[in-house]
Amino acid sequence: MIYKDTIERRPWEIRITHHAFLRAMERGITPEMVEAVIKSGRIKKFGKNMIKFVGKYKRGKVICVGEKKEENRIKILTIEWG
Repeated sequence: MIYKDTIERRPWEIRITHHAFLRAMERGITPEMVEAVIKSGRIKKFGKNMIKFVGKYKRGKVICVGEKKEENRIKILTIEWG
């Protein structure tokens, strides 16, 4: 799969920043894993505007940390192992 910077998950449009993509590659997290976690992972809200998408893999949890920018848009700021 080629890197996509926008992923749909109703009701949101989720944009992945270049920084988050670089961190994912640096940590050995593939674009396929990121897309799967965002599309079907568990959602955890924290703080006023922050949100996490969490998915489990053999190596651990993949966590995509994002910020709600508007009512229907989320910007992923970083991607990490948990």
